[in-house]
Amino acid sequence: MTNHNQVTKGIAWAAAASFSWGISGTVLQLISQNLAIPAPWMLSTRTFFTGLILLIISAIVYRGNIFGVFKDRASLISVVTYAIFGLAMNLLTFYYAIQTGNASTATILQYLSPLFIVLGSVIFQRKMPMRSDLVAFVLALIGVFLCITRGDFTHLAVPFISLLWGLGSGVTAAFYVVLPRKAAEKNPPLVVLGWGTMIAGIFFNCFHPFWTNTPHLTVTLVSSVATVMIFGTIIPFGLLLYASRLAPSDVISIMDAVQPITTSILSVIFFHLHINLVEGIGILIVIFAIYVLQRGRRENGAVPAAELNEDEVDLHY
Repeated sequence: MTNHNQVTKGIAWAAAASFSWGISGTVLQLISQNLAIPAPWMLSTRTFFTGLILLIISAIVYRGNIFGVFKDRASLISVVTYAIFGLAMNLLTFYYAIQTGNASTATILQYLSPLFIVLGSVIFQRKMPMRSDLVAFVLALIGVFLCITRGDFTHLAVPFISLLWGLGSGVTAAFYVVLPRKAAEKNPPLVVLGWGTMIAGIFFNCFHPFWTNTPHLTVTLVSSVATVMIFGTIIPFGLLLYASRLAPSDVISIMDAVQPITTSILSVIFFHLHINLVEGIGILIVIFAIYVLQRGRRENGAVPAAELNEDEVDLHY
């Protein structure tokens, strides 16, 4: 009974983490569209200060032992590639997907990352896809098609450029799951995330320092950026770390579905986004497709890298 209670708590914490990411995605739409904040300044500011906070927390938790990622060549390469090609590129593509479209569609497209991981293994590692992979792929195509057309098959419901940015965020989300695994084998996930975010911050600031061309700092802007930093990284990561100690990875991974649902609901409430029946069905089909993919690979002993296990936490952002 005690174990059952622990699993239930783990599910609740994992759902809370996913809900937190959903809030962050919605606030990003406020920042990118309503406040019209340029991506270069937002990304430089978000990554630098979030990375700084994460490293300070890591130094406190691990008593200053946060430089292990630089002592091993494989870990160093892993964390740097994760920072630039995974985390930084994902934040960039996701921001533009929201700015040119909406948070709901962008989140659904990013949610396809496990599918892109499997596709990558098929293309680059020559691994044959399983039947469940093919079923998930077809379902995901149908779901995305319904989402971006909303039942009117003569035109897209979101700009084509937003669709491209959204697909890019799905691909780069797969990168940030796969790339840090070497570093995470020998270093705490919190430390890897902290250095990854800081390196991404340095990368963005090389092109646009956050102290140049600063937009007018209003209470709304400052509180919105702080919300994205806290609810988009710090809080959910802590919740997921705790949840991974209470519930199995397969149960926790199912709670990822809370994020796109949360973003869609909040977009309807705060941005008056109209989601018709066809689009709603499409969202549910995409979520079900990822569930089929993960369940099929678990049952066949080929768990995709997108999933958590009981000793690691996906460096989700």
